[in-house]
Amino acid sequence: MSNSNDGTGRALNIVKRIALGVAGFIAVACLVGGVVVFTLFGNELKTLDSIKKIDEYPLYTMDYAGDYGIDEFLEQGGASNDAELIDFVVDRLLKGLPIEIELPNLACSTFNAETPSGDAIFGRNFDLEFSPGMMVRTNPEDGYASLSMVNLAFIGYGEDKLPDDLASSIVSLAAPFAPLDGVNEKGLAVGVLLIDTEATDQRTDRVDITTTTAIRMMLDRCATVDEAVALLGKYDMHASGGRSYHFQIADASGKTVVVEYIGDEMNVLEPGDPTTAGVPAEGKTYMAATNFLLTPGEYDFGGGEDRYATVMGALEAADGVMDASQAMDTLQSVSREVKIKDNGEVFQTQWSVVYNLDRGTAKICMGGKYDEVHELSIA
Repeated sequence: MSNSNDGTGRALNIVKRIALGVAGFIAVACLVGGVVVFTLFGNELKTLDSIKKIDEYPLYTMDYAGDYGIDEFLEQGGASNDAELIDFVVDRLLKGLPIEIELPNLACSTFNAETPSGDAIFGRNFDLEFSPGMMVRTNPEDGYASLSMVNLAFIGYGEDKLPDDLASSIVSLAAPFAPLDGVNEKGLAVGVLLIDTEATDQRTDRVDITTTTAIRMMLDRCATVDEAVALLGKYDMHASGGRSYHFQIADASGKTVVVEYIGDEMNVLEPGDPTTAGVPAEGKTYMAATNFLLTPGEYDFGGGEDRYATVMGALEAADGVMDASQAMDTLQSVSREVKIKDNGEVFQTQWSVVYNLDRGTAKICMGGKYDEVHELSIA
């Protein structure tokens, strides 16, 4: 068959899937009072009905009802690339309605600390072009409840399309598979950060996962840093978007690590390990990460060394002890000011969030509005 016929066939297949997906949800909207329909689609409708806009930047919240299929995802082999993840999400969650999941060139900062009262906290800046945000609550039957932050732009939203009604909100059902940071009820927190190098693409006989599905699994299944590291080691990692990333992971005990992939080998750094930035950390229980590898070596890629030094300097000065307000101030000190790119897009810090790992809460501000902080909780 010719390439043009292949393309036509694929296009017709996509149109058919769109039509079936839209028709299904129209039927739900029209027959929502029916017992059978509610049995089939009740969780999806309940999820969409839970969406609330709490900040005009915007920021939404959503309570995911029911099973989003992470066990089924792994049983069918996981995903070795974004396309395979999209196929699963389209078939399992969106009833055939197609989407795109893409992680672009994000520049971020993370760190962990301890409050004066002894609670573990985890701070995260997410820096990128305009990113409508959604804080998603999930509570899987066979896993841990969590809060996780999603950039809705990664699943197709933007200034001209937001989840403000039933029809436009359907795609947000994919949000559980696109988290970028979060905390679960056991006190495990995780954030992902870009490393500008060759994409991680492990190829053994293990089940395949991508960057965002790794975060979903850690939040759903892991209570401690050790469990999270062990989980990552059981799967083949395939970096989303053709890029590479590293994770900072922390738990309620105060333990933290940074997990990096170098030459497709997983490397785990702890607070006492030497770093390329040369900031001493002996005897400390805190770490930070930005957009360069902390594993010692001769690397000529990445960035964010200035932000890393600022955060580590603040942690050193406070001996790793900060309340939530001080943690937010630290995030503000390394936030990215508005920059207009050559293509006209506006780059800045999209959200700053401080998770309390003992209380299962998040304090978050959008778009650099540090005088407008929203507090959310898992419960």
